[in-house]
Amino acid sequence: MLDIILSIDKWILEFIQTYMHNPLLDKIMPFITKLGNWGVIWIIISIIFILNKKYRKAGILAICSLLIVVILGEGLIKNIVARPRPFMEIPNIDLLISKPTSYSFPSGHTASSFAAAMVYAKMIDDKRIVIPLVLLASMIAFSRLYLMVHYPTDILGGIILGLLSTKLAYVSCIIYKKL
Repeated sequence: MLDIILSIDKWILEFIQTYMHNPLLDKIMPFITKLGNWGVIWIIISIIFILNKKYRKAGILAICSLLIVVILGEGLIKNIVARPRPFMEIPNIDLLISKPTSYSFPSGHTASSFAAAMVYAKMIDDKRIVIPLVLLASMIAFSRLYLMVHYPTDILGGIILGLLSTKLAYVSCIIYKKL
């Protein structure tokens, strides 16, 4: 079963490399992925929301969710799974960004993006705010595939971790009545 999943992972990456790469996206995708570095874009957005009384709770909850992603994803799961990145296992890949040094599973960019975006989707009723943030999270996740630094299952794991972190942050804030 694991062999089938790995084959599908590699097939999807090869499809992206063969049929989707082009000079325009080769310039756009590194920029999009940089937005997700260290979750900085989500921290900035959260701070902006914290400064706005109407969205303060969403900003605080997003920060909590991001902290859970770091603890679970970067601190625990990546080091337990210890999966090498695609560019280390698939020959002849020219990276458009610097080689990441951490393990591949789960995608931290994706986890942090979906953790924050899902907090906003849950707590903010304005679709003019939420839809662009969810699209940004999705674009950051896809950029990781396009740039060959994650497998599709790393992205899926990141999405699941992001959703789980959102739920844990929300439940813990209700339990402790912080929000």
